Amino acid sequence: MRRAVIFDIDGVLADSWDAHFRSWRDVLREHGLDMSEADFARTFGRTSREIIRSFWGDRVDDDAARNIDDRKEALYRDLVREAFPAMDGAVALIDALSAADFALGVGSSGPPENVVLSLDGLGRRDAFAAVVTGRDVTRGKPDPEVFQLAAERLGVPPACCAVIEDAPAGIRAAHAAGAAPVALIGTAPREALLEAGARLAVASLRELTPDVLARLIDGAATPQR
Repeated sequence: MRRAVIFDIDGVLADSWDAHFRSWRDVLREHGLDMSEADFARTFGRTSREIIRSFWGDRVDDDAARNIDDRKEALYRDLVREAFPAMDGAVALIDALSAADFALGVGSSGPPENVVLSLDGLGRRDAFAAVVTGRDVTRGKPDPEVFQLAAERLGVPPACCAVIEDAPAGIRAAHAAGAAPVALIGTAPREALLEAGARLAVASLRELTPDVLARLIDGAATPQR
């Protein structure tokens, strides 16, 4: 059975923390609300629909929530379009995995426009055989739906997939899907990522190779603790 790697986008392929925080803060302020960076950290990995509900509650209907979501994401894309913040080592890892015949997918809570912008910013859209975005799922991470659907679209069982994530919610989602969760340390501390179920935690994508990921998927690597 062919092996696969499913990437989250934000904080994994795109160094997008600052742009997402700024765009959420700005759209909230337009509505007389505010978001601290600690508030933002607690939302990372969740769908926009869930974040809007957590701040606005029942004060907005579905149409208003969609308008808020569209405004926030437009602000985000304006921030990253001119100088895409690629994560260090992302392109090299994608190319190495493609050369080693891994199937590649994306499992992101973001909207499709953001995902396409990111893959185009990396210059690697054609490397990904399956792309799942927040618009494709009804439940956000830590629910496993996004990674289960990505594996299904790749035609690879979740047990033959590694998932690279940077947030505890994403690690839990990968674990629940039956994939091998790999944590990129950055937006969350190593201890929190391991506690969430990461089998491996790295400080840089440059620490990952096709051989490391193959051994992890095949169960030969010892989980970190």
